[in-house]
Amino acid sequence: MSMIEARWEPYQRALFAIAPALIAFAVTLAVAWLIRRLMLHWLGRVSTGPASFAAVAADTLATPSLLWCLAAALDVALRFAALNAVYTERAGDGIEIFVIVSFSMVAASIGVRLVASYGERRDLSLVLSGMSKTLIRVFVFSIGAMILMHKLGVSITPLLTALGVGGLAVALALQDTLANFFAGVHILVEQPISVGDYIKISTGEEGIVSDIGWRTTRLQSLNSLVVIPNTKVTSSILTNFSLPDTQVIGDVGIVAALDADPAAIAHIAMETASSTEGVLKDPAPLFLFEPGVTPTHIQAKLFFTSSSKLQQGTVASAIRMRMLERFRQEGIPLPPPTLRV
Repeated sequence: MSMIEARWEPYQRALFAIAPALIAFAVTLAVAWLIRRLMLHWLGRVSTGPASFAAVAADTLATPSLLWCLAAALDVALRFAALNAVYTERAGDGIEIFVIVSFSMVAASIGVRLVASYGERRDLSLVLSGMSKTLIRVFVFSIGAMILMHKLGVSITPLLTALGVGGLAVALALQDTLANFFAGVHILVEQPISVGDYIKISTGEEGIVSDIGWRTTRLQSLNSLVVIPNTKVTSSILTNFSLPDTQVIGDVGIVAALDADPAAIAHIAMETASSTEGVLKDPAPLFLFEPGVTPTHIQAKLFFTSSSKLQQGTVASAIRMRMLERFRQEGIPLPPPTLRV
């Protein structure tokens, strides 16, 4: 054997020793990379839009999947490497821990992005950007932590028992808070009300919805802020004056003496309503001689449409004032003072 051959012999033996591991690494990496490309291509084909699950998954998995390919290739290569069994096992455990942690991070990211896209579609991006994303991360990472502890040989049965007992105690202590929390979820998902709507509940509170939180709903009423627990909103009879649209119909009561001319009253009422600012042309104002003639006076109603519940009172007040002026100008007799309303 020549001196050169003798010098290169140790390197050749080392190369032959690691050759199976290198070949296994290369083959596994190629196969995993091909599977990754096919998976991303399939997700791109089935995607129905940038906010769909397939599109979010493809965008989120693009980078982590490369690391998973490397992890899979390393895991297979270690099985063919001429290493000590202890080191091989530890390296394999490290790869599995990396995969578990990365899977948890990816799953949490996908969940958060799906919730964000849902909130944007339902105009709930502000209220869904906080606690819901935190809850998703806590849930996903909790599952990942339990899988990781099981992998490391840590018994999770006592932990689950403690969490169950502790969760029951917390639920009993915070039952009102949790009830309001789930009522808030119900409001946000079903959307019987939205921010900016004018609402009234059966207990008497009314105003413009300024905020819908996880525990309370806030109403702006004149110069005060009304804070209502969400359970009161969901359990009460709710009137939303902004649905199906913001237009509301108001009415003005009209009274006159028995000898007044009903036709003149109707003419004045319709003319006043049509010329008052804030009264919508469509639908047009409506005059009804109702209930009509009574033993002491005659009575009618004028119906009008305003653009919002908040404007209704101002428009009705303007109509009453202008009709009183017209009655005095036209000489329409009013009922005795004791009967006027």
